[in-house]
Amino acid sequence: MSVKSLNARISAYKEAFASGEIQRTYQNLVGIVQNLRTDFSKTYVGEYTVANVLHGYIDFTYFYLQNDYLKKYKLKLAIVLNHHQVHFELWLLGQTKEVQIAYWDKLKGAKWVNENSMPEWAIFEIVMLAKPDFDDPEKLSESIHSSFSVLTKDIFDILLAYE
Repeated sequence: MSVKSLNARISAYKEAFASGEIQRTYQNLVGIVQNLRTDFSKTYVGEYTVANVLHGYIDFTYFYLQNDYLKKYKLKLAIVLNHHQVHFELWLLGQTKEVQIAYWDKLKGAKWVNENSMPEWAIFEIVMLAKPDFDDPEKLSESIHSSFSVLTKDIFDILLAYE
């Protein structure tokens, strides 16, 4: 299969942006993640440090969380809106690629760790909410908080078991 040149793809790109729907939808989704970040910084004050919202290219919007335990081991959690799948994920990350690879090797055999292939950006990625209801922000936030609570307990149990 041949790859079209950038110039050959520009007309489709312009067409996709012409209606303004992509821009508005993207802004709305980023706003939802920003509100979640604010919720998390209030809910987990003193328990987690919550970083600002970051943007991948157009693929991911996310924010990091870190507590003393994670910081000690150079790890972070990230709540991620995966724009391609349009769902929320929870990632365990290393502060550097070297830390990430070391933990991926160390945690092989643990739940969520693909022994054959490490994700590009994380040690592992967990789907938190596969079908978010973006029209009900309160329910969405409650679902993300609930999932985070359950998953982080499991993650810390796994990390402690593999120390």
